[in-house]
Formats: sequence, structure tokens, C-alpha cells
Amino acid sequence: MTDLAFESAVALAAAVRERRITARALLELYLERVEKLNPSLNAIVVLEADKARAQADAADSALARGEKPGPLHGVPATVKEAFDLAGTPTTWGSPAHKANIAATTAVSVERLQRAGAIVFGKTNVPLFLADWQSFNDVYGTSVNPWDPERTPGGSSGGSAAALAAGLVGLEWGSDIGGSLRVPAHFCGIYAHKPTWGIVPPEGHGLAPAPPTDISVVGPMARSAKDLRLMLALTAGPHGPAARGWKLALPECRKRSLRGFRVAAMLDAPQAEVDAGVRECLESAIEFLRREGARVDTSARPAIDLEDVARDTVLLIRGATSAKLPKEEFERALRQRGELEASADDYVARHARGVAAYHREWLIEHDRRYRMQLAWERFFEEWDLLLCPAASTTAFRHDHSQPRHERLVPVNGRPRPAIEQVFWAGLAGIAHLPATVFPVGRAPDGLPVGLQAIGPLYGDYTCIAFAELMEARYRAFEAPSALRSI
Repeated sequence: MTDLAFESAVALAAAVRERRITARALLELYLERVEKLNPSLNAIVVLEADKARAQADAADSALARGEKPGPLHGVPATVKEAFDLAGTPTTWGSPAHKANIAATTAVSVERLQRAGAIVFGKTNVPLFLADWQSFNDVYGTSVNPWDPERTPGGSSGGSAAALAAGLVGLEWGSDIGGSLRVPAHFCGIYAHKPTWGIVPPEGHGLAPAPPTDISVVGPMARSAKDLRLMLALTAGPHGPAARGWKLALPECRKRSLRGFRVAAMLDAPQAEVDAGVRECLESAIEFLRREGARVDTSARPAIDLEDVARDTVLLIRGATSAKLPKEEFERALRQRGELEASADDYVARHARGVAAYHREWLIEHDRRYRMQLAWERFFEEWDLLLCPAASTTAFRHDHSQPRHERLVPVNGRPRPAIEQVFWAGLAGIAHLPATVFPVGRAPDGLPVGLQAIGPLYGDYTCIAFAELMEARYRAFEAPSALRSI
């Protein structure tokens, strides 16, 4: 049964639908693994086992009556703690919100449930989703199934760890600065950051609020085909918007890697890539060449990469500033007032982003729009831009503060971990879709993922490419220590 635990959600749904296993037996398989493995991983932090058992029994009864099953019928799932799930806490890792019990379920999660997914728990996050490590004073620290001394990433770190360890059939997370993509890369799974605005974010928050700039919600899985299915099930307007518009994402017409035109950017001075990661990425690029894909390692959109590095911080910090506690905002306001005009380090960018005047934000937004136009011109010739999801493999736990001073080794030299957000911002601030998929392991034995960035609304092209790479090059592999458990 161990092999079944690591199957794709599509395969699990087929097994239930074809009555090779019952929904209840499949759920019990995962609950047994959670009982055995989760105490050391701390990936799943909210568990609704009895409620899930009742739902699994109902799913089996529906099949017995001959009812038509949904595409995820009977698949056990968990979701990131940041999503509302009726009757469970939504804290975002903050002790101040421990009593915040959701009355309703997030729209996207509800859509997965309507498709038949059985959500039996929630997975760990960093405080206010603001870290590439998943630790907080409510639930503690999550660890990477490949090496417990290392982070599974963040902010969807518990999600990635649960999938990689075979604790769950599918997961649902969110991303503003790599929170889907970095955990996927660190844990060796698949994740898709959708085009901004196509999947309703309602129910992902601590209070009702308008959609946050750059922030998206999206799927995580052990197979690219699961990403496709989950996106198809969740994308589309909700509420009043559904009265006025419909979403029609274009399908990818390419059926082989030979048909793809891909540009590859495997390093950048703004976020130097460690040699171990780069070697894996280069091997994947060489494979694409052998498959007959058109590959160019010098083609780039006509954007200033230093603008990307700066505006990633300014726009993300501006987007999240309203959610900051008042004292943190006031501290950034004071910092901003004390800055030299020429200051342009991370602290300066952070303070300017949090405490930006509206006119300054509009100027940044205008610069972002010009980036989007440049991306559009680029995608007239190229289908995808391939690049790292992060500069290093999963790094060691470091909970020291302030976060921007934490260092990680890159090519034998200590570098600020925060600068790696450049690779997330490349797609994120321009609202572009991006899929991360595993391409191997670095010399340290840890997983490496490749990021495929596509044009606006080109989500299925990104995912189709990942599906082809999964079939032809590398697929998910379970962490060595867990393959026989």
C-alpha cells in the first residue's frame, strides 16, 4: 500500500471510481501514515479525521447507489492553514488569531470538495505567510521529508511536506513571493502559480478583503496532470463577477517537447544560483535539446532585471502592507523617513514598499505595466521562459530575526536568503503563470525544481510542458527514507 500513498490524485480517483479501493480504505491509509510520520514532520496541524471518515463513507455509498462520481471522488486532501475550512481555525500562524474559527469554507476549497475531494486537515505555514520556512508560535516548525534539518519551504511548506511524504492525495496552497513554487522545488513536488485573478481568493485570509495584488491561490501535487485537473476545477469567476464574465483559458496545442520554443535563464547577478542547482537545470536543458525543442539560453524579455529585483520587494511589500500590525507599519514609516535618498538595499526597499505614497505605487505599477508589455512581445517568439524557482536547495532551519539578515551558502559564499525572491518575482509581479516541476537532485541529495513561466492566461501551456517533462524526463520520487514506510 506504500506505493498507493505516493500516487497522483488522478490515479487515486480512478482507483476509487473503479472500486479497486474504497474511499474509506484510502482515507484510512493516509490517516495511518499521518499518525506514523506527522509527529516528526509536523506538516499537518489541523486534523478532522472523524468528519472525513463520514464523508468517505458517504462517497462509497454514493458509488454503490450508482451516482456519477466527481473527478476527485474519494481523494483525501489537505489545504494550507491560511484557507477557511468551516469549523476549523484559520490563524495564519498568529497566536492573536487562535480563536478565529471559520464559519464557511474558502471558495476554491469548496470547489475541490464539490468535485469529490475529502478534506481531512490543514497544513502548516509561517507567521502571516511571510517566510520560506514554515514555523510559528501556534503550531511549531515543519521539516523537510528529505532532511529534517532543512526547511520544506514556505509559506505553503506544510503542504509540500505532506505531499512529498505521502500523507495526502492532493494539496491547495497560495503564492505571492514563491509560496507555492519554492516549497515545490525544496520538496520535489509539482505546483502551479496561476495567472493573477483567475482563481477566486475568497476565504484565503483573516477577514473579508479585496483580492491582494500579486497574490494567488493554486494547486500542489505529485503529478502535473493533477495540477491541470485542480486548476480546471477551481478557475473561473465567483459571485457578482460570474454574472458578467467567463474564463476560457487557451489549451496548449503542442503534443511533444519537440514543438516547444523555450528560452532558458539559469542564473542572474541579482540572485546567483548555486552550482549544484544549476547543474540539474543544465541537464534538463540538454535533454530538451536532444528532444528537438528550440532552446535559447540568451533570449530574454526586454526588461531590466534590476527593476525586477527592486520592484519585487516594493510591490509585494506594498501589497501586504494593509495586513501588517499597526506597530510594524509605523516602524517601516519611521525607517522610510530616516533613509538617505540613495539608499537601495533590502531594508530601504522594504520600508519604501510598506510605506509608499500612492503616487509612488502608481509609478511602480506603471513600470510593471511596461514589463508586462515587454513579456507579451517576448512570448510572440517564445512559448516559455525556463528559470530556477530558487537559487539553492532547501536550506537549514534558521529562525533568527530580522529575516532579511539570514544567510545561506551559495557557491561557498554566504548570501542573504531574501535575495532569492527575485526568481519568484520574475513571474509574480507581472501576474504571469508559472509551473514548478522536479528535474532531479543536487549533489547534496536534495530535490531541484525547474520553473516554467508562460504568458498571461497561458497556464495550460506551462502545465502541459511540465506534463511532457514528467513523462519523458523526470517524475516525482518519494524521499529516500520514506519509500518503504
